[in-house]
Amino acid sequence: MRVAVFGAAGRMGGEVCRAIAADPDCELVAAVDPRLPAAGLPVDVDARGVALGSVPDVLLSAGAEVAVDFTVAASARVNAAWCGAHRIHAVVGTSGLSTQDVAALRETFGDGPAHCLIAPNFAIGAVLMMRFAEIAAPFFETAEVIELHHDAKTDAPSGTALHTVDRMAAASSDWAPDPTRVESLAGARGSVGPAGIHVHAVRLRGLVAHQEVLLGTTGQTLTIRHDSYDRTSFMPGVLLAVRRIGDHPGLTVGLDAYLGL
Repeated sequence: MRVAVFGAAGRMGGEVCRAIAADPDCELVAAVDPRLPAAGLPVDVDARGVALGSVPDVLLSAGAEVAVDFTVAASARVNAAWCGAHRIHAVVGTSGLSTQDVAALRETFGDGPAHCLIAPNFAIGAVLMMRFAEIAAPFFETAEVIELHHDAKTDAPSGTALHTVDRMAAASSDWAPDPTRVESLAGARGSVGPAGIHVHAVRLRGLVAHQEVLLGTTGQTLTIRHDSYDRTSFMPGVLLAVRRIGDHPGLTVGLDAYLGL
């Protein structure tokens, strides 16, 4: 599989370049980033034969079949649409895309030859965490989600947290009301997601990506937690997506379908 990487000069993009270059089933053929070619690829990635550029056009000359995007929402929505128009599969790990963005990309990819995956999280454990929370939701009356990320993350709450709450709300509509009547500090109860489930976002230096789903009912609680301690935790999911995207037409949201969940 001939693969290109958007955001290749960033931390996640660089990690994706390493993973693709090291995988025997993949070939890194292009890297796109406003900082390229000056910034270069990670020093441990062989850049010979890799087309470097600041605009997507380099994917065409490189013959890319799949593009992986870990940029920012403003860029990802444009990059993915460009890929759809040029018959290149798009694997998108960028968070912050709106429901309107997703709807537009669903129309762009439709039943065409190029497919698209938008995944809130590529860590297999995080995908399982979301599924477990969805299964547990009907058995509890109260729930809150706490997501914790590094201090360079610019959007909040995370896409993983939003996706988790959406799935829990769809699994059960029987949630107890929030008892809070007075907030001594505005926003102390976090933001309110679907079905009134509260979401709290933490940004702290030293973290990578972490989430807790707290569920409570009479006399008991259940905590479901996932921790990514290093960005390498996302790479098995990224490689899985690159290998299998050709089998999933149109737009897919979440890695679940690729795992058979």
